[in-house]
Amino acid sequence: MLTRTLPRNLEPGSGELPRAGTTAGAFAQDMVRALASRPRSISPKYFYDAAGSRLFDRICELPEYYPTRTELRILSDHAREIARHMGPKAEIVEFGAGSLRKARLLLDAMDRPARYLPIDISGEHLAQSVAALQQDYPAVDVHPLVADYTQRLLLPAPVPGSGQRVGFFPGSTIGNFTPQEALHFLQVAAQVLRGGALLLGADLVKDPALLHAAYNDAQGVTAAFNLNLLARANRELGARFELDRFAHSAFYNAPHQRIEMHLVSRRRQSIPLGGDCYPLDEGETLHTENSHKFTIDGLRALAMQAGFRPGPVWTDEDRFFSVHWLHAPAG
Repeated sequence: MLTRTLPRNLEPGSGELPRAGTTAGAFAQDMVRALASRPRSISPKYFYDAAGSRLFDRICELPEYYPTRTELRILSDHAREIARHMGPKAEIVEFGAGSLRKARLLLDAMDRPARYLPIDISGEHLAQSVAALQQDYPAVDVHPLVADYTQRLLLPAPVPGSGQRVGFFPGSTIGNFTPQEALHFLQVAAQVLRGGALLLGADLVKDPALLHAAYNDAQGVTAAFNLNLLARANRELGARFELDRFAHSAFYNAPHQRIEMHLVSRRRQSIPLGGDCYPLDEGETLHTENSHKFTIDGLRALAMQAGFRPGPVWTDEDRFFSVHWLHAPAG
């Protein structure tokens, strides 16, 4: 099991930022860049510290948030068929593993899984999830990796005598990428998984009212998840964001077929960070996430462009969500 050194907390106003090249250093650099640029935006990967990961797990249980329960139902209904495509002694590599809940459905259906490699950027959350999984699946070789799977990724060699290596990328996380980033990720995955396959979950285009409700829940959990990005910057970078001066905003951008999440400045203010101050006017935003929605044909065309050969597609009866089997040719 790989571990990482968690960033030390900095005292607010210390004027010191974490060193470049560290996890905290990358966060600091990206936050400074976001505050200094116009328009302001930052990668959604920084949502997922331990607190953010716990909030996301709560989001997945909300009545308005259909993607998780719909994908779980698809995986449950078709687990045996998916396992037949995986074949005996397959290895699973899960990108952005989170709570590992969906992988359990695959492990239950698989024929003698050789190994499970969950990858996640939040080391604390991953360790907790892996400990629970290993108690329930003592016979499965679990090899967690704390890493940013959007960067260059080196996987351990396959287990001798194992079957094909199958990537698992559920939750429509592919939708958080720009179209260019999504293509790049799929191209890298096609190389890493050569001779195997990728099992990919993708949210589908639908009624904007359903999308709006899913990202603006009545309990305010998604708002807390969004604002936790600023709380994390305060904890880890010594920033001085006052959370009550920001509002959560999520809306469907129909021309781009995506949900956008923003943090809106409620007033004119100045943010101290790393010895500098960054002004925000009332109404200005920090763009924290995109969640692109797909058509089935559009996703399959993107996969083919990346080098995959599309196979079966499984959906729910309402066609809210889709799960794709994408073969990665060996050559």
